[in-house]
Amino acid sequence: MIPPRATIGIDFGTTNTVVALTGPEGDATVVRFVAPTGDLATFRSTLSFQLHPGADGRTPERVVEAGPWAIEAYVEDPLETRFIQSFKTFAASAAFTETVIDNRRYKFEDLLAAFLLRVRHHAGSALDHLPPRVIVGRPVTFAGGSPNASLALERYEAAFQRLGFTDIRYAYEPVGAAFFFARSLKEPANVLVADFGGGTSDFSIVRFEPSPDGLRSTPLARSGVGIAGDAFDYRIIDQLVSPELGKGGTYRNMGKVLPIPQRYYAAFARWDQLALLRASRDMKDIRALARTADEPEKLDRLIEVLDDNHGYALYQAVSRLKMDLSRDEAATFVFAAGSIRIEAPVTRAQFEDWIAPDLAAIEAAVDEAIAGSGLSADQIDRVFLTGGTSFVPAVRDIFHRRFDPSKIETGGEFESIASGLALIGRETDLDLWSERR
Repeated sequence: MIPPRATIGIDFGTTNTVVALTGPEGDATVVRFVAPTGDLATFRSTLSFQLHPGADGRTPERVVEAGPWAIEAYVEDPLETRFIQSFKTFAASAAFTETVIDNRRYKFEDLLAAFLLRVRHHAGSALDHLPPRVIVGRPVTFAGGSPNASLALERYEAAFQRLGFTDIRYAYEPVGAAFFFARSLKEPANVLVADFGGGTSDFSIVRFEPSPDGLRSTPLARSGVGIAGDAFDYRIIDQLVSPELGKGGTYRNMGKVLPIPQRYYAAFARWDQLALLRASRDMKDIRALARTADEPEKLDRLIEVLDDNHGYALYQAVSRLKMDLSRDEAATFVFAAGSIRIEAPVTRAQFEDWIAPDLAAIEAAVDEAIAGSGLSADQIDRVFLTGGTSFVPAVRDIFHRRFDPSKIETGGEFESIASGLALIGRETDLDLWSERR
């Protein structure tokens, strides 16, 4: 049972979602889920849709799952499962209006509401009684080209209202992480928090001052860029996988040799787009190209990846490579699914060369936050790195080049934001740290 005055913080992430609760006394507590793979604090931001026979044995019944249960449904029956991941990346896209799943139209808010309802279901008694107030994390800059933040928050609002929340507030994700980190402070400090998610990299600089009345805090600056782990994934796919699926190849039409359209491979830049491409009119064009391609076997592989829903297997292969290269100077990329097997050696130096444009954009956002704070790098006392992409050595190097290593700390890479958001919900001046849509 949640205490009557509890607040709830929700970090709806591109890759993972975390929920934390706090009562009138004490720290925030992260909600845990008893999943097929074990006890988890992070809930994968995935959805699955399947049609099962209804009670009468004839009328189809739509079954929606989320998180580890969605992954389990996909693994058990990939051909009959519509599997969607990283769907947060089109929250701020005006170009995305809806997708059709099993002859039913889903807007973004429909997908998010379906996801949140399954999160609540799988949390069991921990979320039996929701408080009226929720603090929802939002990136400083949403992912995607020309992101519309107002549209994203409008969609969030519609989804969270369906769960019954009446006081919905939004706080920047790195600010939530800053509140989590500040619990350990014993003296005044200027803190830079860098939050690296799947879709965005966000930075916030906050002044914290312990006092007899508690921790006083003043926001100094924030910045962000719609580039993070998913962008790194795309670089790997673009270098190692797409060429084996026909990218850069040619086909013949009316006696002319023409390049295979690049737009089919741009979908790999965002995991959510793979599920959408599978159900799009482009599939008909891809099948036609395979019949006239100079290397048809490569287009056949692309068709198999999409038809047989190998996107999650590809995601796992890319994630393994990133983890291996965060630990070792060289690793082997292996993507094996169905009849497809792509294998290649990769060095950390190669990977860092591929992601160089993304690293430059992240560095620029860090410098923007520092400049906006009015502080020099020397005047920043503590640096807190959080989020999965913070494990990438080249990302950490951005901070080691700017700050004394003794100032840099990590921890709570997956739980800090939700906990901090819940703590923000206890602040007296909520308008200083959060906003309503």
